[in-house]
Amino acid sequence: MRITRVLGTALLALGLAAGPAAADSSPSASPSDDAPTEAGTSFRTATEIEQGQRATATGSTGDYLYWSFAADAGQRPTVRAKVKLPESHASQTWQIDVYDGLRRRQACQYGAQTRTVTQGASFVELACVLRTVRAWSEPWANDPLPGTYYIRLTAVGLPVSDLGLPIDAEVRVDSKDIGGAAAVDGSLAQPLTPGIAVTSGKPDGGDDGDGDDEDGKKSAVLSSIEPDGGWSSGWWSDRWVWTGAGGVLAALAGIGGYALTRGSGRPSRVPPGA
Repeated sequence: MRITRVLGTALLALGLAAGPAAADSSPSASPSDDAPTEAGTSFRTATEIEQGQRATATGSTGDYLYWSFAADAGQRPTVRAKVKLPESHASQTWQIDVYDGLRRRQACQYGAQTRTVTQGASFVELACVLRTVRAWSEPWANDPLPGTYYIRLTAVGLPVSDLGLPIDAEVRVDSKDIGGAAAVDGSLAQPLTPGIAVTSGKPDGGDDGDGDDEDGKKSAVLSSIEPDGGWSSGWWSDRWVWTGAGGVLAALAGIGGYALTRGSGRPSRVPPGA
């Protein structure tokens, strides 16, 4: 009974400790009131958006629309896009592509990345679920790494009659925190963000406020978006909980086994039959 009470108390304590940890691991992004209302036309001019934020833009069929967002290790981003089409149009094929900080196209695990709509359709919806972002990877691998990701939305194979027709687009990025299941041994020195490899022209990095150093050289302009709590903020995962729980249970099992096998104490010193 004593061993049962000890095991019950330990499991209850582990459950209380694991509860807040599980709650803290979920993404906490929320839509912002100052959501972007335009999109960039290239990688360099991509409009920055936050996860959980709904961004809108107006454009024309045939344009390339670009947005960028930040994703940290352990997250599995899902990119969704919706395009409101003009009242009169021919059959169209729309496509959404996602690139990482090295501008490598990332494959979608699942989702309607490319979709063809028939003549007269009012809108088209696209989705791309990326692989889980890894904290570290081999140089030859194409794994998603922490940093900035780019979204490119466009129509492919358009007929000439549809070029230039007005459209309204909206995108949204949400992430699922995979937790300790995606943990790896290693991490990047810096996240893959724009300008991370660019150094300032002055040794002290002085800037006069317009992006130029005093000697006229351009200084690095890094991406201004990052995950909540900063990069690599997800160092805590459920792997720590399960490791601690396994250690405590192993210790309790050792104590219980010793208590069951030690016997009733030292044998009596009185000889039998005395």
